[in-house]
Amino acid sequence: MTANWDRQGFGEGEPEKHPAVAAIRNDFPSSILEVESSCGQVWAAVTPANVVEILTFLKNNQELQFDFLSDLTAIHWPERPGAEFEIVYQLYSTSKHLRFRLKVPLKEGQEVETASDVWQTADWLEREVYDMFGIRFEGHPDQRRILNPDGFEGHPLRKEFPLQGRVRW
Repeated sequence: MTANWDRQGFGEGEPEKHPAVAAIRNDFPSSILEVESSCGQVWAAVTPANVVEILTFLKNNQELQFDFLSDLTAIHWPERPGAEFEIVYQLYSTSKHLRFRLKVPLKEGQEVETASDVWQTADWLEREVYDMFGIRFEGHPDQRRILNPDGFEGHPLRKEFPLQGRVRW
């Protein structure tokens, strides 16, 4: 039944029916902040306190098997005081053909634990998020710039980054 969830799709307004949402609600009920669906994709926002524990659970759960971190990125929301950033984990189960998006709101300067021990690909993706947004990952094995040169000032995907003029490094 869950194997074709994404291929068959489901109606908007039914995110609670997604098996990942049900599993998180069952094992981490106090961690869920919000659940939504949009364009057939379900996402849940969770507290940053135990995000790696939740990601590990989603990967190892036999009913879900989210074995592939297809992307990890961030969004800058300067108009949301206390939650100016969002880390977004795009998960996929290659055996169940199931997609799920996990979001983690962060305030300016707040760190989140690294997921590089859960998925090796998180290592480079977290470096990219650090380089472009300035978000640090606690426990990351090599937190340094990956896209911009050393000495580059600023983080280009923050909304206050200047779009004109010369940036010096």
